[in-house]
Amino acid sequence: MFAVAAAAAAIRAPSGARSGCETAAVAGSTTLELEVGGHARTVLLHVPSGYTGKHAVPLVLNLHGSGSTAGQQEAFTGMDETSDAHGFLLAYPQASIPAGAGFDWNVPGVPLVNGRPVPAGSANDVVFLTDLARLLERRYCVDAKEVYVVGFSGGARLASRLACEASGVFAAVAAVSGLRAPAPCPAKRAVPILAFHGTADPIDPYSGHGQPYWTYSVATAARDWARRERCGKAATSHPAATVTLVRDTGCRNGSTVELYTITGEGHEWPGGPHLPVRYTVLLGPQSDAIDADQLIWRFFTAHRLR
Repeated sequence: MFAVAAAAAAIRAPSGARSGCETAAVAGSTTLELEVGGHARTVLLHVPSGYTGKHAVPLVLNLHGSGSTAGQQEAFTGMDETSDAHGFLLAYPQASIPAGAGFDWNVPGVPLVNGRPVPAGSANDVVFLTDLARLLERRYCVDAKEVYVVGFSGGARLASRLACEASGVFAAVAAVSGLRAPAPCPAKRAVPILAFHGTADPIDPYSGHGQPYWTYSVATAARDWARRERCGKAATSHPAATVTLVRDTGCRNGSTVELYTITGEGHEWPGGPHLPVRYTVLLGPQSDAIDADQLIWRFFTAHRLR
């Protein structure tokens, strides 16, 4: 989708160290080549400017969409700037199921784009991402109470699954253009959920009725999460003229469920870098009515793992 951001020479992550604190790291983006669960994996890691390794910092995993790559997600979201401004480690894992020039995630129990089955022997991406979080905690100085995941499109569907299956690892989850409410959902705690979705999304329609993996509406997904988390109060506001926020509070363990609906936006990252017309004709219009990166970070900082 985009030119891949420049990365430092690939390195191999260690498996023995208990903690990466007191270990220096060069600021910027570095490609990690890992072996997890017998599968070779690629992760683009952004170390924020000012990182010293002397104090534990938050970690955010940022998952790309179907048919995309880690480098494209870095360019698509522009989140490195937010990482540098607020001092959190930012990892862009890459899926491993080939899909055109990019890769698809293995979302458990869900077919790929166009209904294609997941190839036999594909890596378990729930295991990969939970193991990745722990591995990065060992290599870098990470606060295990402040590990978060955000995803776009297919990555958002996987992030939704992680809220169910790795609730003890990820303190909060954000889904951009892809919130789902998996069932069954074996979450061991109420997981704060943040979602963004455009009403003009042609890929994952806001009202549902899309591909085999996309049946019910985004609003239904948010309501299902609020019901699961036993939220007691819903409030509607309008942060911008074209934006509606439905915020469910009074949930178990101080959790919240928030859905930003952006009228007229397509399959996009709200407030993200400007896309060429050749992409917006396929994905729909962009909107800068809100800044998803800043709102995601604000949401994450409000929710430490308890």
